[in-house]
Amino acid sequence: MNTKLKYILLFQALDFPGGKVTYIPEMRFLSESSGKRIPCYRVLNENGEIITGSDYEQLSEEVSVKIYSNMVSLQMMDTVFYEAQRQGRISFYLTSAGEEAINIASAAALSADDIILPQYREPGILLWRGFTIQEFANQCFGNKDDYGKGRQMPIHYGSKKHNFVTISSPIATQLPQAVGIAYSLKMDKKDACVVTYTGDGGTSEGDFHAALNFSAVTEAPVVFICRNNGWAISTHISEQFRSDGIVVRGRAYGIRSIRVDGNDVLAVYSAIHAAREMAISEQRPVLVEALSYRVGHHSTSDDSTKYRPVDEIVYWKMERNPVNRFRKWVERNGWWSEEKESELRNSVKKQVKVDRIFHISIFFIA
Repeated sequence: MNTKLKYILLFQALDFPGGKVTYIPEMRFLSESSGKRIPCYRVLNENGEIITGSDYEQLSEEVSVKIYSNMVSLQMMDTVFYEAQRQGRISFYLTSAGEEAINIASAAALSADDIILPQYREPGILLWRGFTIQEFANQCFGNKDDYGKGRQMPIHYGSKKHNFVTISSPIATQLPQAVGIAYSLKMDKKDACVVTYTGDGGTSEGDFHAALNFSAVTEAPVVFICRNNGWAISTHISEQFRSDGIVVRGRAYGIRSIRVDGNDVLAVYSAIHAAREMAISEQRPVLVEALSYRVGHHSTSDDSTKYRPVDEIVYWKMERNPVNRFRKWVERNGWWSEEKESELRNSVKKQVKVDRIFHISIFFIA
């Protein structure tokens, strides 16, 4: 057999039911990793300065100020409601501390027509869409004005008006549900997509893998946002998986994916804005891994100092705070000042004054 014919027989591509492949003569196992981690998209440095050469969506003064105001409101609401649980006023609560940028910036990048299937750390989406502090209190207290009439545990919000599907406790069940809804939007040719959230712990559930595969095969317009904060309650990511985070799993299922700095408002906004456009215009799923850190305890039922260093928590709270970082950028643009900060905090304090909101909640008990 001549060399040319032998080469053709060895390296020709042949069809199998599983796909068209090229033959090679040597036995070659794929490495468990490429050896180099997938980089993380970032726009703002820790000082709130734009990194040279950054590719990002420009934000107007109005949108920027609203994003920052909502981040502060979310912070303050979390503080009051968390303390209310400690006082015995409500039975359970968990905060979004350290993940405010993922909440608010992603919400800002979406349309009100986009359907949200959250996990349980996304109240900022509702806040952005107009859900009031009193509505949050109604749900946490389970009074007669609660849309679920007290049938759900606290923080399991939902709003048909705001296209926010009610939170459910079982981890990751919302993911395949999101794909089904996205497929219906595709069939109806709607100019909208579905956005669903989960944490790194949720990606260890079978529903995560089923959802990614389902969405890729059906080419459903759904954006998966994974908050990789390093902890699934008390289980560190090193005990969950060996892959390079979550972003690599998208590629394995044939899904376009990106890793983003979840504490960077401009990076989160830009990535989600682009992901939404791809999902709708190209009718495809997109996976966004947002790296962050859960500053608070998992919930009021948890004490995270039992499994992670207090110094680490303080470092992320003080040095890597997403709210502080974005404030520096807004101030640098001349859109914010100490006077405006004081006005905002005084205004929010009146809205979340615990005696008022909980007096109303008690009065209207279910």
